[in-house]
Amino acid sequence: MEQSRRNFIKKTATGAAALSFGGVLSGFSPKSYGRILGSNEKITVASMGVNSRGLAVAQNFASQKDCEVLHICDVDSRAAQVCIEAVTKIQSKSPKNTPDFRNALEDKDVDVLIVTAPDHWHAPATLMACSAGKHVYLEKPCSHNPHEGEMLVEAAARYKRVLQMGNQRRSWPNVAAGIKELHEGVIGRPYFAKTWYTNNRASIGIGKEIPVPEWLNYDLWQGPAPRKPFKDNLIHYNWHWFWHWGTGEALNNGTHMVDLARWGLGVDFPTKVNSTGGRYRYQDDWETPDTQVINLEFDNQSMITWEGRSCNGKYDEGESVGVIFYGENGSMQIQSGNDYKIFDLKNNLVKEVKNDFVIDPRNLQNPSQQLDALHIRNFFDGIRLGTPVISDIDGGHKSTLLVQLGNIAQRTGHTLNINPKNGHILNDPEAMKLWSREYEPGWEPKV
Repeated sequence: MEQSRRNFIKKTATGAAALSFGGVLSGFSPKSYGRILGSNEKITVASMGVNSRGLAVAQNFASQKDCEVLHICDVDSRAAQVCIEAVTKIQSKSPKNTPDFRNALEDKDVDVLIVTAPDHWHAPATLMACSAGKHVYLEKPCSHNPHEGEMLVEAAARYKRVLQMGNQRRSWPNVAAGIKELHEGVIGRPYFAKTWYTNNRASIGIGKEIPVPEWLNYDLWQGPAPRKPFKDNLIHYNWHWFWHWGTGEALNNGTHMVDLARWGLGVDFPTKVNSTGGRYRYQDDWETPDTQVINLEFDNQSMITWEGRSCNGKYDEGESVGVIFYGENGSMQIQSGNDYKIFDLKNNLVKEVKNDFVIDPRNLQNPSQQLDALHIRNFFDGIRLGTPVISDIDGGHKSTLLVQLGNIAQRTGHTLNINPKNGHILNDPEAMKLWSREYEPGWEPKV
């Protein structure tokens, strides 16, 4: 029966496949959202890391009628219980509380591991899942450092697993339509993409070493990262701002817009990367920049910039987050939501495509559930039909690498020269020290 179920998942078509053509999902609206749910055979998942964003992703998977969440895996017993209750209400069947996700990987009934844990866990958990025969839905960024990203690409090919990165805007219909127009020359050749993110994040203060709370398995939370004492300003969200576990705003939110910029310009690896910025707003434990500008140059006479302002939320071009493409005959702005505008060279608005979904880009947990479901459907098509996923791990690694290189340039304080064929840093031993990282002995990831 188990083998038959596996064969069924590989061969069965889902109705959503007919809705996708040429990488552009069309005909969707809030009303049609309900129609994308449905199939007789369920894809079964385990969800790792279910606080905040992870809770929303687990609920979105559970909301798919052809999916069942079997395991909730979290080192925080409180977060696990909240997620179990939320998922149970959706699917009317309670998932198992499996604090250590490695135990869920031993379950032969599990098809997919959802990885929404902190960044330092993204690649190691995915590699374990691939070697256990599981497909992976991996929240961005796909890796903590470039070497891990390359390992993921290798693992997907070796184990023939479907890896979809959670840069969900690739599946948003109007965003995809805008990129299609861009590629068809609506503004001529695009040669410059400006991306940004703004917020009003508060100070994280100076952390104090305290006993680990009884609800937290801190050793498992650290996992592959070398051990450090527990501090009261680290968990759950502030780990983003420590290089040891996180990757800063550049990968936390920059990955989304830089990915769209790379897609729109049709580029892979840069030739030159530099970054300026720092921790300017507060004096506290926050290590990564709260203000940062990354510049990426490519060999087809194009460039991408990313501006991150974590502690000053003044909108840019009327939006808290976005990307603008500048071309020979005009410009295109893809805004925070599923919409875009096209301008001519005289700054006249010549076309506007508006979003009809509810989106809040500053909602950390669930900014766009209905639209993100389209990304999940595409992931399911990849598993069932072998359909190329819209954000496979090869593309996910390339987009993640761009902002990783920006962070490496920031930390070394100088411009990086890059091999445009593979993204590797050229002749720079200092920068190459940040290509990988040290791991806790016995936790080293492997393909």
